[in-house]
Amino acid sequence: MYADETSVAAARDEYFRDTGFSVAAYGDRWVKLKLGPLPFAFPNSDARRAAVKLHDLHHIATGYDTSWRGEAEIAAWELAGGCGRYWVAWMINAGAFGVGLLISPRRTLRAFARGRRSKTLYHRAFGDDLLAITVGDLRRDLRLSVLPDRRH
Repeated sequence: MYADETSVAAARDEYFRDTGFSVAAYGDRWVKLKLGPLPFAFPNSDARRAAVKLHDLHHIATGYDTSWRGEAEIAAWELAGGCGRYWVAWMINAGAFGVGLLISPRRTLRAFARGRRSKTLYHRAFGDDLLAITVGDLRRDLRLSVLPDRRH
């Protein structure tokens, strides 16, 4: 979990180090994932590139990790909080939400309930002003006063 006084930019740098992701990956032509031992890829469209910059900041603010379970949780949270004009976020999150209902239904539904009490960054554009605030300010902005529930 990132400390409230950390800048969003510094937290994102740490998130990238921890996950192996990078700013450079935003420009990749393909998104590559693994479904168990099977590789899976899909195009990294301009719409996805715009959404994933905000999605990554949601991971920082919410505390949901990037495991399949964590992605299902953040998908549920984002759907409940609203994905605004980011159609690709609605689409990808719907699929991840469905996976979450299969692999971790309680945590997925708790994340959805948490999202109903929150708001997302999908109502604003990504920019340096967003990276300059603290993680605490980001959490307050998104109405995230409660840590994620880690029970089954």
